[in-house]
Amino acid sequence: MTAKNNTGGELAGMETPVMGPTGRPLTDFPVPAKLKGHGPARIISLCNQKGGVGKTTTTINLGATLAGYGRRVLVIDFDPQGALSAGLGVPTHDTLTIYDLLLNSNRDPREAIQRTSVPGLDIIPANIDLSAAEVHLVNEVARETILARVLRKITDDYDVVLIDCQPSLGLLTVNALTASHGVLIPLECEFFALRGVALLVETIDKVRDRLNPAIKLDAILATMYDSRTLHSREVLERVVDAFGDAVLETVIGRTVKFPDASVAGQPLSQFAPDHTAAKAYEQVARELIARGAVA
Repeated sequence: MTAKNNTGGELAGMETPVMGPTGRPLTDFPVPAKLKGHGPARIISLCNQKGGVGKTTTTINLGATLAGYGRRVLVIDFDPQGALSAGLGVPTHDTLTIYDLLLNSNRDPREAIQRTSVPGLDIIPANIDLSAAEVHLVNEVARETILARVLRKITDDYDVVLIDCQPSLGLLTVNALTASHGVLIPLECEFFALRGVALLVETIDKVRDRLNPAIKLDAILATMYDSRTLHSREVLERVVDAFGDAVLETVIGRTVKFPDASVAGQPLSQFAPDHTAAKAYEQVARELIARGAVA
């Protein structure tokens, strides 16, 4: 069978498959078909207790790309730093946020939803107020399920909900995992990022056993990969050895375009649609759809 490159073209004369950074043959994932209807949403937490691994970047760019493929997408800023909101150019002060919904789960969450510059992509923002949520919720009955109760009211309005979790394994993250059907772990190709993955997987297992039997690990996405460094290649090889097919074939490279796009308050699909990283997130979206993680 003739090999194909990652743009779908045939490489004349080659009979062996083209190998990707993960050491597996590259798959030409098809452009997904348009959906005939919308909802109920599949809820996915983007989670890693280490900061700076690409959770927010992935939430923004995966959400925008899925919206570009005709999916109705809601992203939830679940980090008191509010980076997701800032990265999409959404105001977070003098407006309802996810914090308000957690404190009053009887409130209609649609009041907090804001449109973004990307058609089909909405957001529930967050700000520093969210840092007080764990203190306020600690004495609540069934405190781990409060976010699930909030989202239950709006899942029929969307095809996918992406939750950008804070870099910790505290009560907020447990709330996100309890509300989710799946988990996507962005993992920086760096040794110290690799060390914490086993603890995160253990936390997911505990949530599955005690709070949410339906949750599953959808995938691990390697981010900030630099093929020029032996360190990046070795870390990626170790991740694939440990987690096998749970690691996506698509890898996100390191580039200054991500912070530039964040400053502009836009996803890469708007800021630099022809950039390699924007195309990589198109592949991530296609791969997750092909895996059935997203409709």
